Amino acid sequence: MDLRKIIRTIPDYPKPGIMFRDVTTLLADARGFRRAIDELVQPLAGAKIDKVAGIEARGFILGGAIAHQLSVGFVPIRKKGKLPHKTIGERYALEYGVDEVEIHVDAVSPGEKVLLVDDLIATGGTATAAIRLIERAGGEVVLCSFVIDLPDLGGAAKLRQMGKEVAALVAFEGH
Repeated sequence: MDLRKIIRTIPDYPKPGIMFRDVTTLLADARGFRRAIDELVQPLAGAKIDKVAGIEARGFILGGAIAHQLSVGFVPIRKKGKLPHKTIGERYALEYGVDEVEIHVDAVSPGEKVLLVDDLIATGGTATAAIRLIERAGGEVVLCSFVIDLPDLGGAAKLRQMGKEVAALVAFEGH
């Protein structure tokens, strides 16, 4: 099964020249979704993972399914102001401006091994902020897993330069 064929491409979204890679078609395909989760879990066979952290919002879907399969806890990484308890946050640069993601202060315990999950890695800004949050909480990010890599945008390379292992199921050249 070629997961690339299940992922819809929407030209010129959100602006002209962008080829938007829509993972919702993969999530809606029962066999494709199962295959993606199995492939995201497979590299972790025999590894000690304490938590799966998923980046809002599609990372929640993927991360929740992976955490269930690994029988570990799940940590939501959310946009600023969305979590109800005391949080720590990490700001990151956008094309025009700054955004921030947060986790609860007690979401990750010191020494815990964490798998970071999201649907797509593009420039790596959000993933970098998520890694910093997990590490500030005392966790160790052992793998960053994505369904889609857009290698031309350099996000996966940026994470590797930080010393992180990165895995993606498919890559789409261009963006």
